Order: sequence, then C-alpha cells, then structure tokens
Amino acid sequence: MFTIEHDFDATVITLIDEAGGEDRPLFEDVTILAFDDRIILEQEDPESDEVVRVALSMRQLDELRAALNLPEGNYRLEPR
Repeated sequence: MFTIEHDFDATVITLIDEAGGEDRPLFEDVTILAFDDRIILEQEDPESDEVVRVALSMRQLDELRAALNLPEGNYRLEPR
C-alpha cells in the first residue's frame, strides 16, 4: 500500500509494508520526498529509532530507474 500527498514544495510518497500473511517481519514505512532538484528517501531504523535519510540527485534517480531494468554490467546514461 502507498499514499501520495502534495505539499507546498514537494510530493510525499509513503510506502507502507503489508505482510499479507507471509512469514517475514514487517519493514518500517519508507517516505519519499520528491523536490524539483532531488529525491529524499527516509526510513526509521528500528534498532536506533532514528530516521535514516538518503538524498539522490535527479540524475541518480534516472540511473536507478534504468538500473532496475538492466542486466549485470557497467553503464553510463547519455545526457539528455
């Protein structure tokens, strides 16, 4: 399940883990903050109770999107 909210300067997407009867523990929610120039991923660390943040440039996001659909190897995207 996920939610999408539009704030003043960002779109906020929250990914909510649902076990669905599977034999695995639930993971903490992941919050994605999408700004014009960057994406920030946030997730609470259950061991420290601190929020861990990772910031990606839009270029890194493009590369991640491409990497999810490519086989193993080294790649460089051509600039747009």
